[in-house]
Amino acid sequence: MFYYFDIFFGWCGPWGGFSHTLTNYFSALVFPNRMFVGGAGRVVCEMGHTLAQMCPGNKYFPPYFEETLRADMLFLLGHFGTLEAEGFKDQGNAFYVKKDYSEAFNYYTKAIDACPKNASYYGNRAATLMMLCRFREALVDSQRAVRLDDCFMKGHLREGKCHLSLGNAMAASRCFQKVLELEPSNSQAQIIRQILIHVVYSMDKALGLASTCHRFKILKAECLALLGRYLEAQSVASDILRMDSTNGDALYVRGLCLYYEDCIDKAVQFFVQALRMAPDHEKSRLACRNAKALKAKKEEGNKVFKNSNFEAAYRLYSEALAIDPNNIKTNAKLYCNRGTVGAKLNKPDQAIEDCTSAIKLDDTYIKAYLRRAQCYMDIEQYEEAVRDYEKVYQTEKTKEHKHLLKTAQLELKKSKRKDYYKVLGVGKNATEDEIKKAYRKRALMHHPDRHSAATPEVQKEEEKKFKEMGEAFTVLSDPKKKTRYDCGHDLEDDSNNMGDFNANNIFKTFFGGPAGGFSFESNHSM
Repeated sequence: MFYYFDIFFGWCGPWGGFSHTLTNYFSALVFPNRMFVGGAGRVVCEMGHTLAQMCPGNKYFPPYFEETLRADMLFLLGHFGTLEAEGFKDQGNAFYVKKDYSEAFNYYTKAIDACPKNASYYGNRAATLMMLCRFREALVDSQRAVRLDDCFMKGHLREGKCHLSLGNAMAASRCFQKVLELEPSNSQAQIIRQILIHVVYSMDKALGLASTCHRFKILKAECLALLGRYLEAQSVASDILRMDSTNGDALYVRGLCLYYEDCIDKAVQFFVQALRMAPDHEKSRLACRNAKALKAKKEEGNKVFKNSNFEAAYRLYSEALAIDPNNIKTNAKLYCNRGTVGAKLNKPDQAIEDCTSAIKLDDTYIKAYLRRAQCYMDIEQYEEAVRDYEKVYQTEKTKEHKHLLKTAQLELKKSKRKDYYKVLGVGKNATEDEIKKAYRKRALMHHPDRHSAATPEVQKEEEKKFKEMGEAFTVLSDPKKKTRYDCGHDLEDDSNNMGDFNANNIFKTFFGGPAGGFSFESNHSM
């Protein structure tokens, strides 16, 4: 057989005379068992020849030339194959968009033939097979894709869809967990919801053809339970139990609904009953074990928390959270409990993070909002606290919630004005003597006379600070003004605007006399 080879080496200088030979040499290197026909200056050479055989003693070729040329040309041929495969993939994508899934399948197959090591090609073909309802074949392609690239998120996602469509919820769950590991920003609820809706839709279509098939009904009911549509799931399961009260799958679904509604004791009863009817019912066995483990860990955590063993409580709640990521309501409570522990351990940021996780799982969970709002108050993030308290008060308009909201709003208002306590460097519970001592120290530090030799910029900044010291001392040393300030009242109306007072007068009054007998020169020598 003969192949046409179209690469021409037109090298200059001492290499130019060997262009024809190099063409043949390259052919022999890359395709050692084939003949190549060239035209327009190309010649026929027999395979297996080397450059040394054709041009013995040629001093222009380094010893490593053969290996380097071969590697480079193989790379180029691989690149050409990839380009061809990409072309097939693009054509497949075009047919997929047009919903011509059969033609899309054909072109994705061509892409795979041209480049069989590309995970995305298998992933695309798997998506097409799923649209054609050929789930077993799609599963095979999805698994090939993730074997080629374990970080291919869409491959794991499609594998999970196939497992669910084929009724293997446990295998699907493992795939979803892998997706979360690869993309933590993907919420588990969103991923599972997307897949489960797909399965419910598929089962509805199947039941249209086989309306009495219990297997299809059970799979639909199980997915409805995982979607949080518990009433619908229980309705499907109850229909089956009315016809067959010993159906282990239907008993399992009833227990699953109770389990996800955080009625763990009742859920265990149904799982146990399902195992009596079907001792080999693996889903009931696993769910029963998870339910018992979850209850035990949570109760153990609550017990040590009551005993003020907060480190142990944090560890136990964390262990409970790892048992079943799908149990939304129970996990929301566990996150909130762990957030409470974080607050007790004086780790407000950690507590806020846990409360936020609880709210993401259950955005109606009032206790999590209240806990997070209190943490925001503790770290003086009043705007966030107000938002949480507003959410709580809109949901439950109680006197207590109204009081909490008003308090947060007041603290927010106070935080936006000048903090005189911070200006003087004292706490909000500082005594009169502590306030005077702080003023004395800072007023002397920032008095303009002390910085007379500084640059104009420094003098201006120190003068500003000196004025702030006097303003703060004027308010905090006056019991009435201090009370009004602490209560959040505006003080602009007092004393015909606080900004008009003379800081030097405050300083002279405090130290006594025109300069209080104080000398900065003598102070420097101390």
